[in-house]
Amino acid sequence: MPNEHATDQRLTHLEIKATYAEDLVEQLEKIIVQQQRQIDLLLREVAELRLPTTDGGRGAARTLRDDLPPHF
Repeated sequence: MPNEHATDQRLTHLEIKATYAEDLVEQLEKIIVQQQRQIDLLLREVAELRLPTTDGGRGAARTLRDDLPPHF
């Protein structure tokens, strides 16, 4: 029964391909979760950088008047 043997081989081949596809999907899901965490962190950092600081530090909002020499 050569036809039955060919069918078994095709089925085995498809099962192997399905297993590889499932593994790939799991890997991609992990990468997506990791990237989403990185995106969330970067969004928080950008939001913090946009906030004016009240301590006059490096992130303080500046105007052109802040750059005038003292004699003006």
